[in-house]
Amino acid sequence: MIKRRTYKQLVWIDIENPTSEEVGEIMREFELRPSVAQELLLPTIKPRVELHRNFIYMILHFPALRHAHSEDINQEIDFVIGENFIITTRYDSIDPLNKFSKIFEVNSILDKSNIGDHAGYIFYYMIKEMYQSLANELDSIKDSLKEIENEIFNGKEREMVTAISKVSRDLLNFHHATGAHKHVLKSFESAASGFFGESFSFYIKDILNEYYKIDNSASSNIESLQELRETNDSLLTAKQNEITKTLTVMAFIILPLSFISSIYSMNTSFVPLAGGENDFWIVMGIMAAVGVIIFLVFKGKKWL
Repeated sequence: MIKRRTYKQLVWIDIENPTSEEVGEIMREFELRPSVAQELLLPTIKPRVELHRNFIYMILHFPALRHAHSEDINQEIDFVIGENFIITTRYDSIDPLNKFSKIFEVNSILDKSNIGDHAGYIFYYMIKEMYQSLANELDSIKDSLKEIENEIFNGKEREMVTAISKVSRDLLNFHHATGAHKHVLKSFESAASGFFGESFSFYIKDILNEYYKIDNSASSNIESLQELRETNDSLLTAKQNEITKTLTVMAFIILPLSFISSIYSMNTSFVPLAGGENDFWIVMGIMAAVGVIIFLVFKGKKWL
């Protein structure tokens, strides 16, 4: 599905789940190379930047941990950026891009925003919106880490093992998706400086600064997660050790009692105290006394 938006002399073509006919139409209108048009039809695993005669072609992947509309949590956007046009191709509904389209339409109608005199500025504002969305994703993860911390110190270490693993998976996917952005944006800086002029370098550096903020925030969350995992593991191990110690002490107390009980279960002609008056209660008293003595010994040595 093609959506065409304009602002003054600038054109933004947004294509979701492109068909061969749609890509062919765009290829002829904007003089795209057939190899690039072919790339637009299907998702690409590796992000990259290509400088062509009349446009820059760039592929980026963005994690969608909270607003994914499909099973694939990494959403790809292909950018074709010309002098007075920008083409975005995507294979899923991307909420930040949809939000930017509404802002773009309002500004186009009301003419209250100075977007700039070439399509590089549209890309600048677009990517800023995408990185703001990523910052919100990381804030959500940070809130999850705070909740996990509270639950850990409320005695729910065992339940938090699964929660920590889920957050760890989210951060791993996030880092994997954004890890290549630095290299791609650096390549784009080199290509765009020659394509749009040195005056546009300031905007590219601002994009890189936004990326560094995201990367630093992600690294901070990863460090917090590692500390929480270590704390949770330590508390869980300590609790398990306490349980093991208690069970060991109980077994040690019961052992001599079982020994006494087994003596009186022997089928012999003579068993001390057996057959006398109140023999059962005397034996039970002896066993209780032995158990209490052992318990007091363990308590005195602070093994309990």
